[in-house]
Amino acid sequence: MAQPMYSANLHMNRRELLNRIGLGFGSLVWATLLSEELAAKESASTQPFAPKKSHFPAKAKRVIFLFMEGGPSHIDLFDPKPELVKMHGKPLPASFGKVITPMGTGGNNLLASRRKFGRFGQSGLDFSDWLPHMARTADHWCQLRACYADGLNHVGSVLQMNTGSILAGKPSLGSWALYGLGTENQNLPGFVVLTDGGEVTGGARNWGTGYMPATYQGTLFRSDDPPILHLKNPKGINSIDQRDKLKLIQELNDLHGENRAEDTRLKARREAYELAFRMQAEAPEVIDLSQEPERIKNAYGLYRKATAEFGHRCLLARRMIERGVRFVQIYSGAGSRWDAHGNIEANHTNMCASVDQPTAALIEDLQQRGLLDETLVIWGGEFGRTPMSEGKDGRDHNPYGFSMLLAGGGVKGGTIYGKTDEFGLYGVENRVHIHDFHATILHLLGFNHEKLTYRHQGREERLTDVAGKVVTDILKG
Repeated sequence: MAQPMYSANLHMNRRELLNRIGLGFGSLVWATLLSEELAAKESASTQPFAPKKSHFPAKAKRVIFLFMEGGPSHIDLFDPKPELVKMHGKPLPASFGKVITPMGTGGNNLLASRRKFGRFGQSGLDFSDWLPHMARTADHWCQLRACYADGLNHVGSVLQMNTGSILAGKPSLGSWALYGLGTENQNLPGFVVLTDGGEVTGGARNWGTGYMPATYQGTLFRSDDPPILHLKNPKGINSIDQRDKLKLIQELNDLHGENRAEDTRLKARREAYELAFRMQAEAPEVIDLSQEPERIKNAYGLYRKATAEFGHRCLLARRMIERGVRFVQIYSGAGSRWDAHGNIEANHTNMCASVDQPTAALIEDLQQRGLLDETLVIWGGEFGRTPMSEGKDGRDHNPYGFSMLLAGGGVKGGTIYGKTDEFGLYGVENRVHIHDFHATILHLLGFNHEKLTYRHQGREERLTDVAGKVVTDILKG
């Protein structure tokens, strides 16, 4: 009679038996993990915006980044320097060495701030008289006073604040957030950009995806109707006609893409068509402020000429994050209008007047609605300004030591972290590089910045490249 195929194993000892069983269970676990990983990748490729799990529980579920393009002066806004006032008109001490600046102001005399500073809130945070409304919200803000960056000029510096690199071709912070977390509303873009009509220095690369699939890029919204050009159907085209048209386009795209699987632009365009179809119903409602109470419109400054534009966009941002948009970026001064190489008094008086009240209103509105604790608000530009004058009454770019502000989203409010020297030129204590800044933001969103990666050309790429450390001292327990 034929023997069973496994007869040779009948005389296994107990150790061999347990080893084989262990290997069997190990293979089963590995196969399960592998299938889960493949399923997750398949889901990400077919549903790129579906909500995803972070590495650990997030403090912040969403981000609003208020970007002051051109470089606001930290020493005139948040970082008072009495010694600079005393030394006004005198040369920078020789102990500082040669200072490299774009316009060559390293040898110019010191320029005192003409602003009056006060300490506000229970925390006693410093704000100048240019920002009286933000001063009212002092206890919500964390001031990072010793940030530093690698670029001297606007193009590279704006790019680095947005993508972590002064060189083009890297995904933006908003794209990383969308890639890592997905979004909570599939009928709106997960990453929205609002500008004040100017051309952002460096253009769309600041909200682009670089080597990532193009589908994660930011969507530029307009403040009026339609929020996205060509979103509405032409006259005579109803939703059924539009659906049929979209189906035909997708079929043609499928044919075109059969031999072009590596080209993510086609996939992104197909997904954009689908998203646009879904947005036709929801996007117009987002920008419709008619249901907002008058007190809210007044708080954001919608009826004042100086604040109406920025206030409108701040209110839109609040409405978007309420509806599940993951990341909203608002530009003030697109085209580097904060860039006060001359007459800083007039420049910053106007720019601060446009953003101060709306910024404070946004913080207070989020707080009253119970949204601030889960929404990270960022305020700042690509660098600061020098304590030395440029010409008679301007300041040059300063990437060596400047301030960025954070509120909500797991950050300790009413705190100061870092310190610049007696004139505000260099960060000298608890310095925060842009990579550290980005690592901290990703941490608040629930990610280990070293593990949130995207494989590109054989390398695991990340927002912080090969650097970055989380600034744990500013985080709530």
